[in-house]
Amino acid sequence: MKWLQLSVSTPPEFVEPLSQIFYRYGHGGVAVEQPGGYNPDEGETLDPTQWVTVTTYLPINDSTKERRNHIDVGVRLVAHVSPVEGLEEREIEEEEWQDAWKEHFDVLHITDRVVIAPSWKEYTAKPHEAVITLDPGMAFGTGHHPTTRMCLEQLDKLVKPGMDLIDVGCGSSILSIAAAKLGARHVFGIEIDSVAVNVAKQNIRDNDLEHTIRPVQGSLPHPDVMADAYDIAIANISAKIVIEISSELVRATKPGGKIIASGILDENKTGPIDALTAAGATLESTLVDGDWVTLICTVS
Repeated sequence: MKWLQLSVSTPPEFVEPLSQIFYRYGHGGVAVEQPGGYNPDEGETLDPTQWVTVTTYLPINDSTKERRNHIDVGVRLVAHVSPVEGLEEREIEEEEWQDAWKEHFDVLHITDRVVIAPSWKEYTAKPHEAVITLDPGMAFGTGHHPTTRMCLEQLDKLVKPGMDLIDVGCGSSILSIAAAKLGARHVFGIEIDSVAVNVAKQNIRDNDLEHTIRPVQGSLPHPDVMADAYDIAIANISAKIVIEISSELVRATKPGGKIIASGILDENKTGPIDALTAAGATLESTLVDGDWVTLICTVS
């Protein structure tokens, strides 16, 4: 069998939406290749001006043209809001396909402690590191998007052993897994999309955390979410949804607990801030990365 390799170069903040498009219409996984040459142990970080390459593969058969066109339309839509490059195409043989995509997915250091590693790549963790194992074929929620990175950085600072967390819009469960690896006692993940829930369950199994993380399909309010139950509530979704569920987020969080609200464009931050404040939370800090913000609140 022959395969069609499709790649696109993009700023880091658009890796996740493009990965979702590639994952939906591609076959055999989505690979994300980012620049190296920096050492997080020395406080160095990825240069946000350096672009990332997203790649997927299509078997060449009767469905190739339709799948390729869907991906092309998605890339063109993203190009309206970001200067992504056009699709690059290359035909390859079966043997080359089997290993080609793996070459592009490497270990990603979020902080000195939080590390994301592909499931097939050998990585020897240092004693202080919390390593999140992800299948690169399950690419949405990989840690490349600024909002995901900011949430992971805050979890590294805030999570203490024995804490209970709720992760609203858990997606691939990357934030839930990070919290568990950092010492959380229990994490309750809620996700409206059934495909994402299945991805989350697989990632949780791959990280041997079935007894710590419980992902369910649904949204807030949820019958299993009690008042004052969680030390930290995470909602990496959107400004609109954060506004809609703000009272439920505050209700679910213990007095003195933290809310991490993200997925919010800087131009839309006023609404979520007002809604969380009205519900009984106090804004502690506003983190900014490019056009995106993450809100850190304390519940009274």
